[in-house]
Amino acid sequence: MKLNAIIVEDEANSREILRNYLAKYCDDVNLVGEAASIKEGVKLIGESSPDLVFLDVEMPFGNAFDLLDQLPDRTFETVFVTAYNQYAVDALNSHAAYYLMKPINIDELVKAVEYVTEIRQKEDALEDRVLKPRLKSVEGKITLPQQDGFQVLNVKDILYCKADDNYTEIYLEDKKILVSKTLKYFEGALAAFAFARIHKSFLVNVNEVVKYRKGKGGSVVISNGKELLVSASKKKEFLAYF
Repeated sequence: MKLNAIIVEDEANSREILRNYLAKYCDDVNLVGEAASIKEGVKLIGESSPDLVFLDVEMPFGNAFDLLDQLPDRTFETVFVTAYNQYAVDALNSHAAYYLMKPINIDELVKAVEYVTEIRQKEDALEDRVLKPRLKSVEGKITLPQQDGFQVLNVKDILYCKADDNYTEIYLEDKKILVSKTLKYFEGALAAFAFARIHKSFLVNVNEVVKYRKGKGGSVVISNGKELLVSASKKKEFLAYF
């Protein structure tokens, strides 16, 4: 599939380099426009509805995060392109699909495009379909440590788990259980079952997912109606369950 992409970058030389790299090494990218400022970028995104935006972090009169704040309902994937590595965590929190350092490494650029292409292909394939997860085992039990012993739960009864510092909140249909174990612990403990880490804060029972929504990193709706964010870095892994 072809990805319609735009470049938002204030330096003309940097735009030219990226444009030439995309034309030469990324056949799956159709560059539909370029912008030299946040204002131009917001306007161009609204007009072209791109699949992918290559976004410089530092620009005059603001930065990449200011642009993204103006587009809370975005459906495109974002690849950050910057000379500053201190923005990596902020980029992750803004659901960036990839983070490229200047000068751009061609192999990394190709990986970024391939990553976004695979996500888009999977999303399109799942659209308007009854979802049947390719599940691992859902039968089993897990013990949760308590002050006076431990509690035993059927794994299939867990809807999702949420990180709370060094604790984890276990959500069932009718209650929440706070356990003095990290989310990483439960990610390992439930690895043999149909649980997917969709975000730094969430581990979900894939069998309880009733809806997937595009946008930003994306989100899932659990059977109890709760909507949880899917980070861009976890999206490919999650979509592989279906």
